[in-house]
Amino acid sequence: MVLDRHAPVGVFDSGVGGLTVVREIMRNLPNERIVYFGDTARVPYGSKSKDTVVRYSRQIVRFLQTQKVKTIVVACNTASALALDVIEKEVDIPILGVVIPGAHVAAKTTSNNRIGVIATESTIRSNLYPTLIQRENPEITVFGKACPLFVPLVEEGWTKDPVTYEVARRYLDELLEKDIDTLIMGCTHYPLLRSLLREVVGEKVALVNPAYETAWVLSRLLSELELENPDIYWERQECDDEKYKFFSSDAVDRFNLFANSVLPYEIKSTTLVQIDEF
Repeated sequence: MVLDRHAPVGVFDSGVGGLTVVREIMRNLPNERIVYFGDTARVPYGSKSKDTVVRYSRQIVRFLQTQKVKTIVVACNTASALALDVIEKEVDIPILGVVIPGAHVAAKTTSNNRIGVIATESTIRSNLYPTLIQRENPEITVFGKACPLFVPLVEEGWTKDPVTYEVARRYLDELLEKDIDTLIMGCTHYPLLRSLLREVVGEKVALVNPAYETAWVLSRLLSELELENPDIYWERQECDDEKYKFFSSDAVDRFNLFANSVLPYEIKSTTLVQIDEF
């Protein structure tokens, strides 16, 4: 299959958290067009079974293929952990997730070989982060902690609320007792809590944002495959409808509100998609 370097990059997530990945792609790959799908009708994925997450991911990939994307970024840690190995065998375009980039950087960052991972229940249960990290360095010990309350708190907009701080402290005390020096924010919602998490863990713990690392992996992938978009888009104050397109499975008004609090461009509209039809 011959891919069009002018085609957009497809990005999907279980909801709005993947917009943190979109933000990093916008910043670091400014020439690239993006099609984003947020599965807001079925969020969260973190408490769902592998079979369900694989089924949802297949539907979304089929939708993104109708948008003629040249590559797909699975901007959801849970889908990356549970579905990526299945769906990458079923598509004929490059596809990458957020777990491998995050694990790689964390393994290179730690000094004392003690890494913490905060993520959804499914991502923690998958044991993928420890597997990938210890593949790079068997001497590293990885401590995982599921933080299921973070997603609804972020989507409620409570990123600096005292309630969220207390929840974070209670979740992270257990990891801090393990003397970790590196913490992976293993869910795309969690970078939106970065300043609050920094308060909780202190300056001695390095925070790893897989969204940032994924953007750079995408950049290298497109370069290696000679798929970088050569067109230069001039920076604008609001989102270009042709350059960036947004789709969700529910609550588009709320999606727009959240997106405009996260992205460096104002988006005008999000299109509702009946994802079960795919």
